[in-house]
Amino acid sequence: MYYKRTLSPIIERVSKSFPVVLISGPRQVGKSTVFEKAIDFDRTFISLDDPFVLEAAKSDPSSFFKTYKYPILLDEVQNAPELFHYIKMIVDREKKDGLFWLTGSQAFDLMSNVSESLAGRVAILDMQGFSYSEKRGHPLCDPFLPAYEQRREIPKRSVSEIFKTIFYGSYPKLYCEKSKEWEVFYSSYLRTYIERDVRKLVNISQEHLFIKFMRIIAARTAQIVNYSEIARDVEVSVNTIKSWISILETSGLILLLQPFSANITTRLVKSPKIYFYDTGLVAYLTAMDTPSLLEKGIMAGAIFETYAISEIVKSYIHNGKRINATYFRDEQKEVDLVIESGGLLYPIEIKKTASPNKSDISGILRMKEVLKKREFGLSAVVCARDTPLPIVPDIVAMPVDYI
Repeated sequence: MYYKRTLSPIIERVSKSFPVVLISGPRQVGKSTVFEKAIDFDRTFISLDDPFVLEAAKSDPSSFFKTYKYPILLDEVQNAPELFHYIKMIVDREKKDGLFWLTGSQAFDLMSNVSESLAGRVAILDMQGFSYSEKRGHPLCDPFLPAYEQRREIPKRSVSEIFKTIFYGSYPKLYCEKSKEWEVFYSSYLRTYIERDVRKLVNISQEHLFIKFMRIIAARTAQIVNYSEIARDVEVSVNTIKSWISILETSGLILLLQPFSANITTRLVKSPKIYFYDTGLVAYLTAMDTPSLLEKGIMAGAIFETYAISEIVKSYIHNGKRINATYFRDEQKEVDLVIESGGLLYPIEIKKTASPNKSDISGILRMKEVLKKREFGLSAVVCARDTPLPIVPDIVAMPVDYI
C-alpha cells in the first residue's frame, strides 16, 4: 500500500522550474518511492545500489548516459560522484526542466558534489519518514504555523494510541508492508547504517563503541548536549563524540536545536538540544520494546517531546520550506521550541499531560518578559489533549495531532 506524501506536489511543481530535483534524507524514508509515484513519472529508473550498474557509471560515465536515456531517476546518486559533471553537461546542453530526479542518503559526499557541479541547476528537497498526517492518508499541505486551525477535523486519539504511533516510528516499511518485525527492522537498519554510511566517513575500529554511543545519545534525546559527559560514558575523546554527532546530524538521523539568541554569534557557541527524527529508533536503542513500556517509562516525557519536535519540523520540510527553529533558555526558565517567522516569535512548550496548567507556561511567560521588544504570534502548549483550549489569553493548549 502506498501512502501519499506531503512532498509529492512540491516535486511536481519544482520539476517545472529546475532541470534537476534532488531529494536528500536518511535511508528507508521513501525517497525513490515518492518520485516513482509522481503523476508524470515516465522516465528511466536506475539504482546505483546495483553493483553492476554502479561499476558502469563509475568506469565510463559518458557511455552510461548513452545507454540510459533521460529523463532519468537516479537512486543513491552519491555512490557515483563521477556522474555529476556529465549531468551538468547534459543539463546545459538540453536546457530543459525535469531532466534528472536524484535521491541520496549520504549527505556528506552528496552535497559537496552537488554544490560544485549543479549550483543553480538543482532544487534540493529534504525528506524524513512519515508524519502522522501521512500515515492517516491526509498529508497536510501547509506547515504547522500559522495554519493550525485547519486541523480541527483530525480524528481524536488516546494517549496510548499516540504512544503506539511513537513506538512504531516513521519508516514507511513498518506501515506500508504492515511489518510486525519491529525489532528485526531496527536491528537491520542500524547495522546497515553503520556498514554503508558511517564506515565511509570515519574509521571505526570498534563498532560496539559506536552502537554504545548511539544508545547513550538516544537516552539523552530532548536534552542539552553535554559532550564531556557523553565522551566519559562512551570512553572516547570529546572530539570523537563531536565528530560522531555531526555524522548523525548530517545523515538526517538527529536534529540539533540551537539556543535562541538575538545575537547570532552567541547562538553558535551555546550547547544545542538533541532530538532523533524517528522515535521508533529511540525506543529500540533504549530497549523500550513495547508501546506500554514506552508510555509508562522514565523517558515518556522526553520521547513525547521528541515526537512533537519531529512532527513540527517535518510539517515544514515536507512542504519544501525552511524552519527557523531554536529553543529558549535563561538562568530561570526554558521554552522547548521557538519558531521565528515573518518577524514574529512563536514559543511552544511540549507536555505529555492532557491537562496543562499555568505552571506549564512559565517558560513562555518568562520569555515574553525577557524579550519585551519582540513581537509574538501564537504561543502554545502542545500536549495530549484532543481539543484546543485557551490557558490564558494568547496561550493555547493544543493537541499534538494538530502539528
